[in-house]
Amino acid sequence: MNITDNYIRGLIDGEGCFSFCNIPQKNKHGNKIKIPAFVLSMHERDKELIEQVKRRLNIKNKIYILKPYSLDGFKRGKTARLIVRDFGELRDIIIPFFYKKLIGYKGKQLLEWLEKIGQDPDIHPDYKVLYSLYKRGHFEAKSVSPQTIF
Repeated sequence: MNITDNYIRGLIDGEGCFSFCNIPQKNKHGNKIKIPAFVLSMHERDKELIEQVKRRLNIKNKIYILKPYSLDGFKRGKTARLIVRDFGELRDIIIPFFYKKLIGYKGKQLLEWLEKIGQDPDIHPDYKVLYSLYKRGHFEAKSVSPQTIF
């Protein structure tokens, strides 16, 4: 069964995240440099669903299986996680696919994430272009589905 673009957007509204990852490099202030990241994380039993999202969006990253987490007292199973940090995939696939197309809180989170990319001095300078494109309306003009990306 093929998943649709709207199914993926709904899934991300519930299970996705627009966040940042620290990299070992430090900036001139001695702070760790951060890079933007898009994350889809679910129980490992849903790994095939994450694979379908990955294929549909034509994302190259591998899906990681993480050990169970129980430090907070709850027993959880293993987690399957897709993380997109690649500048080109964020610019050409992730942002255009989700920009102003998420109905829930994630739509607001995406806009806040784009703002933070531009304003946080700890964000890697190469990723600041994403903010510039956003501010210039580049993503406004895009009505993108995976078929139109490639």
